Amino acid sequence: MLQAANVVRGAVPPAVRPAGSSSLLLTENQQWIGGPPALMDKLTPRERELVLKQGRRKVLNRGQTLFSQGGKHDGIWLIESGRIRVFYTSPLGREITLAYWHVGNFVGGPEVFEGTVHQWSGVASSNCSVVHLPGKELRSLAAEIPNLAIGLIEGLTFKGKCYSALAQMLGTRSITQRLAHLLLHLVELYGVEDADGRVIAAAFTHADIAHMVGATRQWVTISLKRMQEKGIVVTKRSQIVVCRTDVLEEMRGQASDLGSPRPRPLHRQAAL
Repeated sequence: MLQAANVVRGAVPPAVRPAGSSSLLLTENQQWIGGPPALMDKLTPRERELVLKQGRRKVLNRGQTLFSQGGKHDGIWLIESGRIRVFYTSPLGREITLAYWHVGNFVGGPEVFEGTVHQWSGVASSNCSVVHLPGKELRSLAAEIPNLAIGLIEGLTFKGKCYSALAQMLGTRSITQRLAHLLLHLVELYGVEDADGRVIAAAFTHADIAHMVGATRQWVTISLKRMQEKGIVVTKRSQIVVCRTDVLEEMRGQASDLGSPRPRPLHRQAAL
């Protein structure tokens, strides 16, 4: 991770952004996998200093909530280090993960100023450092710094496209196709060569995967077990090793259920 001193000065320049800082999104558009343009990249050193001077740093441990659905909204958070999971909870209590946002991104939208409530929740999926920009101060900064305003618009546009793509995938792809797509995506982002294939070198539980593909944890566990029986993946303790990416490519392009039970569909609101 970057040294704290660099982050305070608004560094996080593109050339030294940490590896693995791409955002994790369930989308078929490969151009979106890298995430939106970092909010601070277009700012001059002086502009970054002005923005960060109004910010308040917060450190979170893994699993700690940053903001809650229905809670009072006030501004956004810039991610300095770590990873934030953003998710929606339906009235029936079902969760759907919207995205995992990494270094350089901001979370807290779609509203970016103040006066409303959060439409979804954000939680640290790893130890994180974020900078909170309160809504009132952010509004003044956006009026004073055009590049910041443009960055906010670009970031919100990107997120809107991603959430729309997620809704489309949930509505048009089978759950098995989405699982195969997600595993290939995880291999691309976190894959490390292993004797059996490529190990996904990141901590994602079966529940985490279920929340991303719109299924239950039990369905994911059964499906991964059947994939292992077919030699497609191997599970090692808490890690997944992908042995046959070619089979996963075929699976995500066609409706194949591996003979597994079809889970109950998500509540319609959970796809929004």
